[in-house]
Amino acid sequence: MADQKLYNLSVEGALTSLTTTKNGLSTTEAQDRLQEHGLNKLPEEKKASWLLLLLSQFRNSLVYILLVAAVISFFLEDYIDMSVILAAVFVNVVVGFIQEYKANQAMEKLKKVITFLARVKRDDQEQEIKAEELVPGDIVLLKAGDKIPADGRIIFSKDLRANEASLTGESVPVKKDEALISGEVVLGEQKNMVFLGTVIVQGMAEIVVTKTGINTELGKIAALIKETPEEHTPFQKKLDKFSRLLGYLAPAVAIIIMVIGVLQGIPFVQIFTTSVAVAVSAIPEGLVIAVTAILAIGMQRILKQKALVKKLVAAETLGSTTVICTDKTGTLTLGDMRVSKLVTLNHDLEAEQHLANPGNIKEQTELSYLFRTGTLCNDAVIQNPEDEFSMWKMIGNPTERALLSVGARLGFHRESLEKDEPRLDEIPFDSDKKYMLTLHRGARRNILYLKGAPERIIEMSKKIQNGTTMKPLSKSLISQFDDKFEEMSRTGLRILAFAYLSVPTTVTDLNNGKQIKEYMDQFVFVGFTGIKDPLRKEAKETIKLCKQAGIKIVMITGDHKLTAQAIAKELGLKSNPENIMEGSELASIRPEQLAEKVQYISVYARVTPKDKLQIVHAWQKRGEVVAMTGDGVNDAPAIKAADIGIALGSGSDVAKETSDLVILDDNFKTIVAAVEQGRIIFDNIKKVFLYLLSDSFAEITLIVGSILVSALFIKDFPLPLLASQILWINLVDDSFPSIALTLEPGERDVMKEPPGGQQKTLFTSEMKALTVIISTIMGIGSLILFWYLTEHGWDVVHARTLLFTIFAISTLLYVFSVRSVRRSVFKMNIFANKPLLLAVAVGFGLQLIAVYLAPLQKLLHTVPLNWADWGIVLIASFILIALIEMTKGYYIHKRSKQN
Repeated sequence: MADQKLYNLSVEGALTSLTTTKNGLSTTEAQDRLQEHGLNKLPEEKKASWLLLLLSQFRNSLVYILLVAAVISFFLEDYIDMSVILAAVFVNVVVGFIQEYKANQAMEKLKKVITFLARVKRDDQEQEIKAEELVPGDIVLLKAGDKIPADGRIIFSKDLRANEASLTGESVPVKKDEALISGEVVLGEQKNMVFLGTVIVQGMAEIVVTKTGINTELGKIAALIKETPEEHTPFQKKLDKFSRLLGYLAPAVAIIIMVIGVLQGIPFVQIFTTSVAVAVSAIPEGLVIAVTAILAIGMQRILKQKALVKKLVAAETLGSTTVICTDKTGTLTLGDMRVSKLVTLNHDLEAEQHLANPGNIKEQTELSYLFRTGTLCNDAVIQNPEDEFSMWKMIGNPTERALLSVGARLGFHRESLEKDEPRLDEIPFDSDKKYMLTLHRGARRNILYLKGAPERIIEMSKKIQNGTTMKPLSKSLISQFDDKFEEMSRTGLRILAFAYLSVPTTVTDLNNGKQIKEYMDQFVFVGFTGIKDPLRKEAKETIKLCKQAGIKIVMITGDHKLTAQAIAKELGLKSNPENIMEGSELASIRPEQLAEKVQYISVYARVTPKDKLQIVHAWQKRGEVVAMTGDGVNDAPAIKAADIGIALGSGSDVAKETSDLVILDDNFKTIVAAVEQGRIIFDNIKKVFLYLLSDSFAEITLIVGSILVSALFIKDFPLPLLASQILWINLVDDSFPSIALTLEPGERDVMKEPPGGQQKTLFTSEMKALTVIISTIMGIGSLILFWYLTEHGWDVVHARTLLFTIFAISTLLYVFSVRSVRRSVFKMNIFANKPLLLAVAVGFGLQLIAVYLAPLQKLLHTVPLNWADWGIVLIASFILIALIEMTKGYYIHKRSKQN
C-alpha cells in the first residue's frame, strides 16, 4: 500500500499492511527486509575525483599570473624563463593538491564518526541499533530530542509535537497523534505520520517504520539533501580578504617596478619576468590551503582525544575559549550512578549493605513502595535481565538505570510488575516541573507513581507511608526530612524522592486537567534515595589546568544547591555561598545585573535549560568566548547561542545536531583537550603565516630596493635576483617546509598562557616585529651584500648565485626558529616534527641541484659555489637566526614578567 495512504488506516490496519506487530520484527525478518530495501541512508553527493581536485588547483590568481607570464615569455622567445615559470606552476599545483587532498580526506573521516542510534522493538524486547539498519515494519520508540530516523506511522503517542521545518518550512512544532485521518491530505496535515530528518520536540511516541532511505519524503526531494558546503571560518575569510588585497597590490607594485626598470634601461624581458616573480612572491596563495589543512589536521587530532569537531569554525574558535560552562553529571562525574542511601519514615539504610543481605524486602512496606515506585516510574530498560547483574546491558537515563538496577537486584522486575499494573499514561520528566509521573491500571483502582526533586514531591504530598498504614505529612516530619535531605546533599549525593496515589479507574488520561488536577497535591510520600555519582579521577586536575590556562570553569547542575556545593568543593571550584546561584535567583535578576554578577559565580544549581541561555548571554556581554555543554532537546538554544556549543555523545540527537563539538566519551577532560588542540591550531596558523609572509616581503624589499638604488644612486645597478630564482625560492624551496609546519605537534606551554578571547589576533606585535626583522634583514642585508660584492669585482652571476643561495638556505633554517615564539630554538626538540626535518633536507638537496646541476644552472642562471661562498651563506643564515632569537627572547622575557 502506498505510504501516503497509511494515514487513512487505523493503527492495526497500518501494522497489517506492513506485515508487522506492536512487538516489532524478529532479527531474521529484519535482516531479510534489509536485503530487500537496503540501508536507511540518503544518497551521498558524489565527491570530486582526485583528477578534478588536481585540475581545480589551476583556478587561482597566482597560476593565472604565471601562465600569462609564460605565454608572454614564449612570444618573446625567452624559453628558459618560460620553462622555469611552467615548472613553478607545476610545483604550486602539486603542493596545493597535496594540501587540499589531505584536508578533504581528514574531513571525510570525521563525517563518518557519529553514528545515530534508534531504539527499536525486536525479538519482543527493546534494543538499540544503528539508524541506518532500520527497515519498514520496525517499531521505533521516540522521545523529546530525538531526530526521527525514518518515515513512520504513529501507533502510540503521548503529548507529541514534532518540528517539521526541515521538510515543510513551518517552524512551529506540529501536534501529532495516532488517530486515523479521512480523505487525502497534504504532507503538513498528516498528523499521524512522522518523517525522516524532522525532530521530536515534546512528548513520546512509538512508530512503525513505513519508508527508509531514498524512499522517504526527504529522500524524494534530493535537492534539499545536498550537503551544505563547509562555510569558511572568520579567520579564513580574513585570510581570503588579505590575499585578495595582496592580489591587487602585487600587480600594481609589479607594474611600477617594470616601468621604473624599463626607464633605467633594464632589458624588457628581464624586468618583465622579474616583476611577475615579485608579484607571485607577494601573493601567499599557499596560505589559505595551509590554514584549511591545519584546521582539518587539528580536527583529526581532537578526534583522537575522543571529541568530534563538526565545523571548521569550531576548530578555530576552540583555542580562544575563555569560559567553559559544563554540566556536572557524566562530564565532571563518571555518570555511573549507584543508589547509595535509602530513606523512608522508619528506615535509613546503606543500599549496598541491603543488597548484600536483602532479607524479605517485599514484606517491608515502605521500602517495597520505594522500589516499586522507582521501578515503575522509570523508562530505562535492561536488555538482558536473564544474565548475571554484572553483565546487564542497560539503556536509558543514568539515574533511571541506577533505580531500575537496584530494584531488579532486590526482585522488583519491571516486566512482572507491569503485568499486574500495566502503564496507561505518563508525564515525562521535565526540568521545569522537576518530576515524572506514570499512571497504571490496578486490580480495583488505578495508581499514580511519582518521582522527582524532593522539595517538589513533598510539596505534592499530603500523607506519608508509615509501615502498612499512612499518616499525615506534618510540618515536623517535613522539617525532619529536610534536615536529612540537607545532610545527605552535603555529602554530594543526588537526592530523588518518591510518592504514589491510588485513584479511581475513571482517571485514564494525565493530560486531562479535569481528571488529574484534584489529585496533584494528595500524594502519599514514600521516601527518597541518595544516588552517588563518583567524580572522574582526572576532573580536579583538569580544572587546575584550566585555571593555569586562564579559563574560567562554571559548573551547571539540576541538583540541589548543597549537593552542588559539595561537588564543587571536591573539584576545587569556589564554593562559598556567594559563588553559588540557584535557578530561582536567575529568574528574578535583570540581564545587566547578571552580566555584572556572573564573573563571581562558579556554580549554578537547580538550573533549567532556559537558565543556561541566560548564563551564556551574560558571559558574552562581558566579551568572553563561551563554551556550553548540553545533552537534552531543551539545551539546544543555549548550545546554539554559545561560541562553542558542546553536546555529549550520550545526549539527544537535537543537541548533537546543534552543536559545534561532540564529546564522544562525555568527559570534561576531553573538552579541555579539545581546547588545547584549538590553541595548537591557532599557533600553527601563526607559524605558517609568519614563515610565508616574511619570505615574500624579504624578496619584495630586495627587488624594490635594488630598483630604487638604480634610480637614485647607481645607474644600471643589476637586479640581485632574477625571476627564475625568485620563483624557485618561493614555489620550490619554501613549499615543503610550509607543508611540514602544518603538522607541528604543539608546545607544552600552550596551556600556561591566558586565552586571547574575542580580541585574539593573528598579527600580534610580536608577529609584526618578527616579520619586519626577517624581511628587513634578509632584504636590506642581501642588497648591501650584493652591492659590496659587485663593487669589489665579483661577477654579477656569481654574486646572484650567492644571494640566491643565502635566501634559500636562510629560509630553510629559520623555519626552526618559527616553530616556537615561546622558547629559543636551542631549547626545542628538533625531532618533534620529523616531516619538517625531511622537508628541510629535501630543500637543501634541491638547492644543491640548482647550483651544481648543469641543466638547472642554465635555467636558473647559477654558477657553482666554493667553500668560502658556503661559509658566507652559513654566516648570513646564522646572523638572521640570531636576530630572530634575540627578538623572541625580548618577548619571552616580557611575557614572563607579565605572568
